[in-house]
Amino acid sequence: MKTYKKYYTIPEKPEIVYQALTNVLIIKLWTGFEAEMEAKPNTEFSLWDGNISGKNLEFVEGKKIVQEWYFGDQKEKSIVTIKLHEHKKGTSAELEHTNIPDDDFEDMCSGWDNAYFGELIDFYTGE
Repeated sequence: MKTYKKYYTIPEKPEIVYQALTNVLIIKLWTGFEAEMEAKPNTEFSLWDGNISGKNLEFVEGKKIVQEWYFGDQKEKSIVTIKLHEHKKGTSAELEHTNIPDDDFEDMCSGWDNAYFGELIDFYTGE
């Protein structure tokens, strides 16, 4: 099991980025896919047509999202924590993803960089 930690700079206020990560209508705008998401603990979520799914654990509006991501029959929970901080260029998103299966690690890192945060950054930069 591995852990991935990285910071991303998104050119928008933390409150707006938080909405983009938790509001199904905004998620659809920047991903192009339907989503199931409710910013309430103990609810299930699904993104990218079910390619990402899990359970919502904690929300601090405009500041923090904690989720469990599912990887088959994995015994140890894979936890994603996203903390949003004000930054001179908008938002610094602090990502920590723990207990990523070794076989999935490279794909997961690429997914965070290119699909998840990459697409979100492109959405706000107009690229």
